Amino acid sequence: MKCNGAWPAAGLLAAIMALGVHRADAQDTAVSEDDAVPARPGVLFNRWQEDWSVLADPRVPRRPFDELKYIPFSATDPLMYLSLGADIRSRFEWNDAPEFGTGPNVSEAYVITRIEVHADLHLGSHVQVFTQLQSDWATWKKILTPVDQDRLGLEQAFVLITEPVDEGTVRLRLGRQQFAFDLQRFVSSRDGPNVRQSYDGAWAEYQRGAWKFIAFYTQPVQTQDEKPFDDYSSSSFTFSALRVERDQVAGGSLSLYYAHFKEDDVHFLAASGNERRNILDGRFAGARDGFDWDVEAMGQTGSLGPKEVRAWGLGSLAGYTWQSAHWSPRLGLQVDAASGTENLSGQTVGTFNPLFPNGYYLQLAAYTGYVNFIHVKPSVTLHPENHVTLLFAVAAQWRQTIGDGVYVMPDIPIAGTAGQPGRYSGSYGQARVDWIISPNAAFAVELDRFIIGDVLERAGGHNSNYAGVEIKYGW
Repeated sequence: MKCNGAWPAAGLLAAIMALGVHRADAQDTAVSEDDAVPARPGVLFNRWQEDWSVLADPRVPRRPFDELKYIPFSATDPLMYLSLGADIRSRFEWNDAPEFGTGPNVSEAYVITRIEVHADLHLGSHVQVFTQLQSDWATWKKILTPVDQDRLGLEQAFVLITEPVDEGTVRLRLGRQQFAFDLQRFVSSRDGPNVRQSYDGAWAEYQRGAWKFIAFYTQPVQTQDEKPFDDYSSSSFTFSALRVERDQVAGGSLSLYYAHFKEDDVHFLAASGNERRNILDGRFAGARDGFDWDVEAMGQTGSLGPKEVRAWGLGSLAGYTWQSAHWSPRLGLQVDAASGTENLSGQTVGTFNPLFPNGYYLQLAAYTGYVNFIHVKPSVTLHPENHVTLLFAVAAQWRQTIGDGVYVMPDIPIAGTAGQPGRYSGSYGQARVDWIISPNAAFAVELDRFIIGDVLERAGGHNSNYAGVEIKYGW
């Protein structure tokens, strides 16, 4: 109970920010729309991508604290400025059976709160320096993991250099940073849990028209939370890649990348030792005539200790939306699969490594890991209001092979499931409400219920329930 003071402080900050939202909304209603007036930037997932230089134009409607969003350094160059900002997210979670009740975790209710503050310095159009601090608390949580709490840490600190080259643009990013690919199935900023995933390293990209080429070398940041600013990275844990993206391909976008994943002293059910994986990933996504789709496939080769790695993962989402119908219903189908190891005592490791997944791609309850599974999930999405989304889904899952275990997020095996009969591992229902309150604030509720299969019941598990209520605000 060493973090009992976090929730009152977070609540007070949220209340102060909410007052700012109300004042801002009142001011906006008094400003007439003018197409010639630059639009205010929205609060983006990556805060460093926001451009607040529009506030150099006196015609742009003002909101409270805009003097901190745009602090100019030059009377002649509007791109010489400093911008300050903050984010807060608090989520109440209740989970009556983490790991289906098979592990040391017990039923618990707690609040995870993430507070971030940043300073974004622009030195003209070519140089940007971005720094972000985080304070992440897990109030009332009994068993803490590295993704739950980091009471004071450096989340991002990098220099971005932008240069036009041959009708395109080169961007170099050096330092501690965050990035994510596509739907964040395998490479994410880990926004679902409390502590986001950062990477120390170098990122280079060249964009020209519909093409983008990316290369990076990073050491993923690991959280300790023993004292302030003790997060670290090392050469024993690295992730690097070469990636190419192309827009406007058959009504969608296409991407392909090769990556190398290295981590020392890891432990899988099939082997232990130093892990080296070569990764090839391809994705095709788009939307057309009411249909939308997102298909991704990944293959992994390499070694884990003395054994050879041969693993694969697949992910797909598709749906159709009736835009002109009441509430714009969308019928969707999600099908995912990831390999497991056929024979744990053999010489080949088939257990898929999900790398850096974002759990909410499946569900917030983290009952399902993207390892040794087949996952089928039909869903219905409704929009009763422009800023309100309702999601209802049911899903069933099986093990890809009974030789390997049942896994929960991210890749934690349930004891007593590997090699046991019963491919079917369970089914779950999901209900979720998302409400965009304003351009700065959002609210969400999610309810999940997982009904286990025989293999989990024999391992000592039982049916599980989850509830989450989230509020977040960005300034």
